Amino acid sequence: MSQLRPPVAAKLIAGGAHGSSYYPIVVREAELQETDAGLVPASTGWFVMNARDARWFHRPGRDSLPLTGDDEFEAETYFPMLGMSIQVLAPGEPNAMYHWETEQEDFLVLAGEALLIVEGQERKLRQWDFVHCPPETRHVFVGAGDGPCVIFVASSRQFQASGPWGYYTVDETAHRYGACPDVETQDGGVAYANVQPSQPTRYREGVLPD
Repeated sequence: MSQLRPPVAAKLIAGGAHGSSYYPIVVREAELQETDAGLVPASTGWFVMNARDARWFHRPGRDSLPLTGDDEFEAETYFPMLGMSIQVLAPGEPNAMYHWETEQEDFLVLAGEALLIVEGQERKLRQWDFVHCPPETRHVFVGAGDGPCVIFVASSRQFQASGPWGYYTVDETAHRYGACPDVETQDGGVAYANVQPSQPTRYREGVLPD
């Protein structure tokens, strides 16, 4: 496992005119690895990567780009503090199963329309609507309108490595949209038992708007 570099841009050293001196730390550029499905980070460090060149995941009605790691190894090794992704939903398609997390989550609708189910309530969303979910907010998104919806997702990971991430819960409103598990669980395998698994794939032309 790669060693994480400290998330700082400079160090203070005793001495100097004001009691301390400053010198910058050079953060190395990360390695990007070409896979059959597109580019993925292969080391820690800064990088620039176009979304259309990255590794995507697809299942019928849903395309997703996990910008900061797809599995536990990638997340904890390269992106231990923040989770970010782009999700593209067809009308009527949920982005996940109804759930809450121990960390803050935030969402921005980049294109199209969606339905937010939050704490049992329905809220219609349109382009540029921002959704903030404090820890333990139960929620899920469902594609709406007459075309695909593109959502940018950001969440904190800072404390999830040392404890439970959250919980999948049952909700009558979410159930009407096929967006909640049959039973309450922390097991993703149980929550997504009736959902076709997403498969890694290269970017499919037309998924993102111009």
